[in-house]
Amino acid sequence: MKTCLGIELGSTRIKAVSIDESFQPVSSGDYTWASRYENGIWTYPLEEVWTGLKSALSRMEHREDIAAMGVSAMMHGYLAFDKDWNLLTPFRTWQNTITGPAAAELTELFGFNIPQRWSIAHLYQAVLNGEEHVTQIAHITTLAGYVHYMLTGVNAVGIGEASGMFPIDSAALDYDAGMMAKFNQLPKTKDFPWKLQDLLPKVLTAGETAGALTEQGSALLADLLPSGIPFAPPEGDAGTGMTATNAVAPRTGNVSAGTSIFSMVVLEQPLKKVYEEIDLVTTPAGAPVAMVHCNNCTNDTNAWVNVLGETARLFGANPTPDELYTKLYEKSLEGDPDCGGILVCNYLAGEGVTHMDAGRPMVSRTPESRFTLANFFKAQLYATISTLKIGMDFLAEENVAIDSLTGHGGLFKTPLVGQRYLAAACNAPVTCMSTAGEGGPYGMALLAAYTLENTRNESLEGFLKNRVFAGVSGSTIQPDTALTEGFNAYIQQYKALLKVERTAVETL
Repeated sequence: MKTCLGIELGSTRIKAVSIDESFQPVSSGDYTWASRYENGIWTYPLEEVWTGLKSALSRMEHREDIAAMGVSAMMHGYLAFDKDWNLLTPFRTWQNTITGPAAAELTELFGFNIPQRWSIAHLYQAVLNGEEHVTQIAHITTLAGYVHYMLTGVNAVGIGEASGMFPIDSAALDYDAGMMAKFNQLPKTKDFPWKLQDLLPKVLTAGETAGALTEQGSALLADLLPSGIPFAPPEGDAGTGMTATNAVAPRTGNVSAGTSIFSMVVLEQPLKKVYEEIDLVTTPAGAPVAMVHCNNCTNDTNAWVNVLGETARLFGANPTPDELYTKLYEKSLEGDPDCGGILVCNYLAGEGVTHMDAGRPMVSRTPESRFTLANFFKAQLYATISTLKIGMDFLAEENVAIDSLTGHGGLFKTPLVGQRYLAAACNAPVTCMSTAGEGGPYGMALLAAYTLENTRNESLEGFLKNRVFAGVSGSTIQPDTALTEGFNAYIQQYKALLKVERTAVETL
C-alpha cells in the first residue's frame, strides 16, 4: 500500500497523518506540547520539535510504505539563523503581539496590511529595537521552513506559507519585488550587510518537489523514516486547512478553530481598502486569499470545561473529556439566541483584530441576565467566534461573495453545534466533512499526494474537487434566522465588553 504522510506542528499538538491511495487516513500519531512565556516572548524550544516528531512518528503504522511527505506548522512568526543555521534568538511564535510599531510602519510604507505576527514585522521590529542579532542574520524562516530544511537540506517554503512572511505577487508567484525594494531602502535597513531577498526562503507552489529526506534528516527522526522520500513544499496551517477542506477555489472559504481561529476566503477580485484586521495571503497554489486571524479561540473554554469536570467529580461522577464537551456543547443549544445577557471575553493572549496587546479572560452579566448553564456555555462558544465575526463583517461590507464555508478543528468535533453558531455569525452555509477532525496534517498529506501525482497537469483545485473530495460525506448547516439575529445582538454587547477588557488589560 502506497501512502502519503503529512506532519503538522500545531500550537498544542505535533501530529502525523498518513493517507492511502484513495486519500483516506490510515494511520496517525501525535505528541502534546505547549508554548512557553519566557522573557516576555511566547516560544517553543526547538529541541522539543525533534522529541515530538519522533514520538508522533513512533506511534504510526505503515511507515515503510510512504511514497511522499510534507511538513506543515503554525504559521508565520520568526526564526532567525546565522550562516551556519545557528539559532540567533528564541523562536517568536504567532501568539506574540510585540511588533506593533514595525507592523504599522510597514503597512503605511507598502499600502498593504502587515500583521504583527508576520515574519517581516518581527524582523523589522528587531531592527527598530536595535537587537544585536540582526547584523548576524543569514536566514529567516518559519517553523515549517526550519523543519523542512533540517530534513531535506532545501531552504524553501510553499507560497501560502511565504505569504505570511512577506507580501506575495500572485502573478509572479514570488515575493513582491516592489515592496522588497522599498524595505531595502528604509533608512534603518539600507546599511545592513544583507538584503531582504537573501534572507528569505525560496518560494515554491503546490505540486513542485521540494527535495527529499536526507540521511541526516532521517537520523534526526531516529531513522523512523528511510531517506529518499520526496517532499512537498512546506506549508503553514492556513494552507493545509484550505486543502483539507477543499476550499481553494474562488468564493469558497474555511474556518479553522482550535487554539486560534482563522478564516480563509478565496477572492475573486482585490479588496477596495486596506484593513488592519484582514491579512492578504494565498492558497498553496498562489491564488489571493482574505484571512481573518484571531489569536484566541478554545483555550478559555477548555479551562471552564476542566472546572466543570472537577465539579462533577466532587459528586462522584467521572465523565470522560469527550462526554463533558459533548454534553456541554449540546446543552448550549438550549440557551437564548443572545445568551440571555451573559458576555464572555476569552482573551488569554493579545488580539490583533481588536488591537489588544494582552488578554484578561472574563465573564460579565447584568443583574437582569438569565444566568443558566445553557446561556453561560453558549456565551463561551459565541466568544470563540466573536472576534472572527468582527473581521468577517469587513468582508461583508466589501460584498465579498462566499458560496460556502467549511469548518474544521476542535470547535467542530461535537456535531452541528459549533457549525450552527458559525453559520449564524457569518450568515453563510457551513459544511463539516467526515475528515474535518484530521485538519492540517491531513491537508499536508493531500499536498504530498498532489506533488507525487502532479504529472497530469491538473490544478490543485481540480485535484481536490474531482479526485479527493468527490463523494466525500459531510453535513451542511444553513444560517438560522433567529440565531443570526441573536448573534448580531450579542456582538453589539461584545464590542462594548471589549472596552471593559481594555481597561482590565491596563489595570490588572
